Amino acid sequence: MVRKLSVPIAVLAIFAAVIGTAGLTYAGKPTVASACRQCHPAQDKVIRGNFVSATEKFKTLQVAVGSLVWVVKYGDDLKIAGADSLAAVPKDKEVAVTYTGEEKTPYAVSLSVKPPAQIPDEKQVKTDEMQKLVEMGPEKGNYILFDARPAPRFNEGHVPFAVSFPQPAFDKLKDRLLPKEKDKLLIFYCGGVT
Repeated sequence: MVRKLSVPIAVLAIFAAVIGTAGLTYAGKPTVASACRQCHPAQDKVIRGNFVSATEKFKTLQVAVGSLVWVVKYGDDLKIAGADSLAAVPKDKEVAVTYTGEEKTPYAVSLSVKPPAQIPDEKQVKTDEMQKLVEMGPEKGNYILFDARPAPRFNEGHVPFAVSFPQPAFDKLKDRLLPKEKDKLLIFYCGGVT
């Protein structure tokens, strides 16, 4: 009887060991979020994604790269560019973390916060101008208005006549959504300055 029970227990122990470590593979973790890939190629020991949070107590920071969240240790030697402190980095803000050590035990040496976009005044459409264009409509105003926010935000509400063109899907949608004629005014808006 003892022998019959030990085989199923051994099988369960092996199964638990395999399943328990299935999600802990470290080889080839993505290091660049899709939105960052448009400007930044993957670099060795650099994580580019969205800041999730930092914990002072455990000295860790979290960066989302798609659905994967990197947990990176840091110390008092962490160099921060673009913010006064980790506490001042907004949630979901684009960041680059340079680390040392192995992929499964990264140690952050620097964190750079993406600066706000600098768009020249002559390339910006002011609110009153936009209101006049929307009142005219896209045909009469000779424009196309693109909402660059994620699709769920577009579905919650958008400016009249706007077309959903989420920024991360730019490469996939550009041939279908961008006009062939070059005389149209193209206007993009998003959730704020990034």
